[in-house]
Amino acid sequence: MKRLAYTSSLIALIAAVPAVAQTGPAQDPAAQSEAASEDEIVVTATLRSQRLQDVPLSVTAFSQQELTQKGIVGFEGIARETPGVALNKASDNNARFTTRGISTNGWGAGLQTTTTVYLDELPLTTIGNSITLDSNLYDVERVEFLRGPQGTLFGSGSLSGAMRILTRSPNLKDFDASGLVDLGWTPDGGSIRQRYNGMVNVPLVSDTLALRAVGYYRHEEGYIDNVGTGVKNANTLKGYGGRAVLLFKPTDRFSVRLMAAYEDSGPEDASLTSPALGDRKRSSVRPDRYTSKTQVYNGTLEYDFDWARLTSSTTYSVNEGDFDVDLGGTFNLAIPFLMDDDYQTKTFVQETRLVSASRGTGFEWVIGGFYLHRDLDLVGRYQSTPAFLSARGITGLTDSVFQTFGNRTRNYELAGFGELTYNFTPQFSVSGGIRYGKYGAKVDTYAGINTAYFTYALFGIAGPLAITPVPAATYNYPSAERASWKASVTYRPTRSLTMYGTVSTGYRTPVYNARAGSVSLVNPADLVIPQGAGSDNLINYEVGLKGRFLDGRLTMAMAAYYIDWQNIQVQANRVSDSVQFATNIGGARSQGLEAEITFTPVPGLTFGLNGSLNSAKVTKLSAQEAQISGAVNGGRLSSPEVQGSFYGTYNYGLGGDVRGFSSFQIQHVGSFPNMFPNTPGTLGTRSPLYDHTDNYTYINLQTGVTVKDLTVTLYVENLGNSRATTYIHPEAFVYSRYAILRPRTFGIRIGYNLW
Repeated sequence: MKRLAYTSSLIALIAAVPAVAQTGPAQDPAAQSEAASEDEIVVTATLRSQRLQDVPLSVTAFSQQELTQKGIVGFEGIARETPGVALNKASDNNARFTTRGISTNGWGAGLQTTTTVYLDELPLTTIGNSITLDSNLYDVERVEFLRGPQGTLFGSGSLSGAMRILTRSPNLKDFDASGLVDLGWTPDGGSIRQRYNGMVNVPLVSDTLALRAVGYYRHEEGYIDNVGTGVKNANTLKGYGGRAVLLFKPTDRFSVRLMAAYEDSGPEDASLTSPALGDRKRSSVRPDRYTSKTQVYNGTLEYDFDWARLTSSTTYSVNEGDFDVDLGGTFNLAIPFLMDDDYQTKTFVQETRLVSASRGTGFEWVIGGFYLHRDLDLVGRYQSTPAFLSARGITGLTDSVFQTFGNRTRNYELAGFGELTYNFTPQFSVSGGIRYGKYGAKVDTYAGINTAYFTYALFGIAGPLAITPVPAATYNYPSAERASWKASVTYRPTRSLTMYGTVSTGYRTPVYNARAGSVSLVNPADLVIPQGAGSDNLINYEVGLKGRFLDGRLTMAMAAYYIDWQNIQVQANRVSDSVQFATNIGGARSQGLEAEITFTPVPGLTFGLNGSLNSAKVTKLSAQEAQISGAVNGGRLSSPEVQGSFYGTYNYGLGGDVRGFSSFQIQHVGSFPNMFPNTPGTLGTRSPLYDHTDNYTYINLQTGVTVKDLTVTLYVENLGNSRATTYIHPEAFVYSRYAILRPRTFGIRIGYNLW
C-alpha cells in the first residue's frame, strides 16, 4: 500500500507540474535567449550539445564539482545517485550495471552486458564475466548516465542504458592546476585509504595549442579478512595512472584532440564474503584477482562547416591483466580447483559523424558510421596445489596444472546510424532514428591438455595422471545483422518546461556456443546444444517531463516507462548432464517511475531528491525454458523495486575570503534477488544459490571550508556502519559469494584549484 500511495503521489505530481510551470505570463521560447544560464547543465547525450532540460530522454549528469563534493570516485557512487540503476560488484574491475531492471542476474556470464560503459568514444564493457576497468573519475568534464535503450547512437551493448565518462579538454587560454588528496580511516579493521590526484594545464601557444596532464595514485587498504590465505584486509586496492590531452585549434573551425591514457588497477583480492565465517570474512586458497592494465590512445578531428560539425574519432586500446579465481566451491571445498586466466584485449574503434547545426527550426540531423574490431587473446590454466597432489599421491603434472586452454577471439561490429528531427515550431518537434549493424566473429582455439584430475581427486585414486592433448580448432561464426530504432515527440510550451514521449529499441549481439550440436552422453534424447543465443528484442515506451521553475530554484525531471523484453539471452544448463550453454527464453516486462528534483529555497541552500520505483518480472516462459534456465513465470528480475537518494548542501560565509559548507547524502536501495529461483537443468528444484540482497540505507556527511583556491573537507561515509549485502554471486564455483558495504570510514579531502 505504501508503494501504491507513493506511485499515485508521483503520478499526480507529474500531472500537476505543467500547471505549476504556467503560473505567470506565458513566453515564446523563440523570443528568449538560447544561451544556457551558468547553472544549467549542458550534455552531449544525443551527440550534440544541448541543455539537459531539452534532451528528450532520461539522463543523469554529474559535474566534476559534484563528484568531488560527494566523494564519488567510481561506479558505486554513480549507481547510488542515479535513479533506476543498481551495481553488482564482486571486486574492483569486476562490476556490472543493471538499468531499469533489465538483468537476469548480476554476473551475465558469457553474455554481452546490458548497460555499456564508455570512456569518451571507447566502449569499455564487453561480456559479463570479463574485466571492466572501474575508471578513475578525476578531472572529467562530466559523467552522463543515459537510461533506456541507446542502441541508435551507442550500439549493441546499450540494451537498457549507457554510462559515458567524458574527459576534459585543455584550456587554450589560461594556465590551470589542481590537486586533491583524500585520506580515509576505517576503524573496523584499522585500514587506511589514500587517494592522490593532480592536474596541470599549460597553454603552449595562446588560443591555439595546449596540453592537459592528469595523474593519480590510489592505495586503499581493504576491509575483508581472508581466513584461507591468512591476510587481513585482503581486498586492498593499489592503482595508478594518468592521461595527457593535447588540443590544437589553428582556426575557429578546425581542431585536433590527441589523448593518451594509462591506468593500472590492481585489487589484491575479491570483495566477496562468506557470512557463515563471521563478520567481514572470506575464504580462498589464494587471492581472487581481477587486475587491469589499460592503455587508450585517441585522436579526434572536428571541423565546423557552419551548417554542420564533422567529427572523426579514432581510438586504439590495449587492456591486459589477470582473471584468477579459486573455484573450490564447485566441489564444496573438497578438492583444490584454481583458475588462472591471462588475457589481452586490443580494440580499434572508428566513428565518423556529421551533426547539423542547432537552429531550433526546420530539420536537425545526425548521420554517422561506426566500426569496432576487438581481438581477445586468452590463455587459461586449471591448477591444483602441490600439497594436495602430494597428500593424494597424484603425479605427472607440471606446476600442478591439470588442464590448459586458450583462444583468440576476433569480432567486429560495423554500423551506420542516423537521427532526424523536424521542428514544426520552436515548441514542437518530432524525431526518429535508426541504426543498422552487422556483427561477426572468429575463434581460434589453442592446443591444450586435459587430464582425469577430477576423477582421481574425488575418488581417491593415486598415481600418474595421463596427459591428453586437445587439438587446436577454428570456429567461424556466421555474421548477423540487426537494426534498432527510436521515435520521439517533444513539446516545450515554455523554455522552462519540456515534455516528451519516446519509443526506442535495444539489442545485444548473438552469442555462440562452443559445444553447439553436441548430444548428451547421459540421455541422447535430451536437448541438443543449440548454435547459440540470438539477439534480444527489447522495446521501451517512455513519457517524461523536465522543468525549471521559480527562476531556476526548482528543477524537476520525471519519467514513466514500460519495457517489453522478449527472446531474453540467458545461460542455461542441459537437464541430463548440466552442460552450460547460451540460449534465448520467453519474455519479461519492466515498468517504473523515475524522478529527480532539486530545490534551492534560499541562496546557498540546496536540497535534492531522486528516486525510482520498478517492477521487473518474467511474463512469458515455456516449460522447457523454465527447466533449462531456472526461471519461473512471475519471478522477479535482479533489480530493486525501490531506490532513492535525498541530499542537501549549505554554503555559508565565515568572514573575509573564508566560505564554509556542509552537505549530506542519504541513499536507500531495496532488496532484490540475485538470480532465477530454480536450479538450471532440473525439474523446478529451488536453487541453494538463490538469495536476496539487503534493503539498506547509506548515509554520508561532509563539512569543510574554502579559502580562496584551497578547500578542506572532513567527511564520514556509511555513518550507520551498515554491513548490508549489496550483491550475491549467482554461481557455486566461488565459495565466498556475498558483497557488503565498506564499514564506516572517516576522512579528509584537501583540494587545490587554481582556476
